[in-house]
Amino acid sequence: METKDKLVIFDTTLRDGEQSPGASMTKDEKLRIAKVLEKMHVDVIEAGFAVSSQGDFEAVKAIANTVKDSRICSLSRAIAGDIERAAEALKGANAGRIHTFIATSPIHMKYKLQMEPDQVLEQAVGAVKMARDLIDDVEFSLEDASRSDFEFMCRITEAVIAAGAKTINFPDTVGYSDPLEYGSIIHRLLNTVPNADKAIFSVHCHNDLGLAVANSLSAVQNGARQVECTINGLGERAGNASLEEIVMAIRTRKDLFSVETGIDISHIVPVSRLVSSITGFPVQPNKAIVGANAFAHESGIHQDGILKFRETYEIMRAEDVGWSANKLSLGKLSGRAAFSARLDELGISFSSKADFNEAFVRFKELADKKREIFDEDLQALVSEVQMGTEDDALTLVELEVLSKSGQLPHSKIIIRYQNQEHSAEATGDGAVDAIFNAIEKIINSQTELQLYSVNAVTQGTDSQGEVTVRLEKDGRIINGQGAHTDILFASAKAYLNALTLMRNPGRLHPQLGGI
Repeated sequence: METKDKLVIFDTTLRDGEQSPGASMTKDEKLRIAKVLEKMHVDVIEAGFAVSSQGDFEAVKAIANTVKDSRICSLSRAIAGDIERAAEALKGANAGRIHTFIATSPIHMKYKLQMEPDQVLEQAVGAVKMARDLIDDVEFSLEDASRSDFEFMCRITEAVIAAGAKTINFPDTVGYSDPLEYGSIIHRLLNTVPNADKAIFSVHCHNDLGLAVANSLSAVQNGARQVECTINGLGERAGNASLEEIVMAIRTRKDLFSVETGIDISHIVPVSRLVSSITGFPVQPNKAIVGANAFAHESGIHQDGILKFRETYEIMRAEDVGWSANKLSLGKLSGRAAFSARLDELGISFSSKADFNEAFVRFKELADKKREIFDEDLQALVSEVQMGTEDDALTLVELEVLSKSGQLPHSKIIIRYQNQEHSAEATGDGAVDAIFNAIEKIINSQTELQLYSVNAVTQGTDSQGEVTVRLEKDGRIINGQGAHTDILFASAKAYLNALTLMRNPGRLHPQLGGI
């Protein structure tokens, strides 16, 4: 039997995925996702960009101290302060990695870095050496590699491998390349760089032209042995290569790929739903693998074929990727032990007994309203509890809304902030508008509402509605989420959640700030 190479799956949902406008995650939310990624057997988890903010640093540190079966990585620019901060955050990791980078394309070097190629090479080598002195696993990325001069890429790749980098990443940073071109670049590099055999070649593709997955797979066929990707293809602009599509393409087309992953595919759908719930980015119904329609067959011809022989129209089984995983977990008669055990299975823990007790109280309240409680319900509940325990959280105390034919809807609201209650009343064009107007009377946030959306957390008329609110202020975009069996309550919670997140300091973007 043919022995296949291991393809390293490098998940950057918590770093590059979080750079999607509005997709900010709290430390606790990042930790929850990281625990599920660990269960999925993701090889490397890029937990964040430690220097970008204190919150990002704490998140990387918490994940490094908690997750033991996956390698934990922090991004850093090729400068001393970034590298030192990353190393500090990773101190508690069972296996850690510093991922440092610098741009190598002519356009980036000239206009962003304002550096000559020799200066960039020197900076890159110095960064790798410094990182290597602090940790045993260093990855180096040539930002905008797909638009870089090939000879210069060869020079810098050889130099950083000699300096101690174990993984070399060639990002298609702006999604510019196509599969034939990109695969050829990887093939040529592997066959040109003298010490290429001393490092793993990696790819990181963006989806600006819808080619991120195709480019990544082409690179794998041409010798790349690490793929950087995200859950649901999350990421800035059009997103990154989708982890679930990469993994399932390689698994399904074993005849085409001489590699295999160690991913436990049964967790794909649950982690997709978790990321969607936390970030407020719904999964499009026709999204491959994890979309609601991915395994639906409406056509009569398709249905007939499926009934006669499944493989006529299905190349993979829905249950294999976790579509049956949203099983009934608990009910109104479930006690603390059952509740705690289910949370453990989901990788959820609380920092204090008080937080757990609060979650259990809210679970019992939800169980009185909903006959069936699914894992997604629990994830939404936990997000709400964790956000509500933040010192500067804006929390909903009481809400009353009156809608009557021929009259403007009227709302009364009481919110709590730093142990003080504040109330207001307002009217609006609709019930939701009236709620938001009342909140603004108290907060006066001066934000602009960019998006309001509602999705059912699970099936059934008693499902919790999950509301996403996107706010913008001074160029910052924040998503807020709220869940409740009553959409109006969910809307108020989502708006308050977004305002809470907006009050926190912004994060530094890795491509900003210069070198």
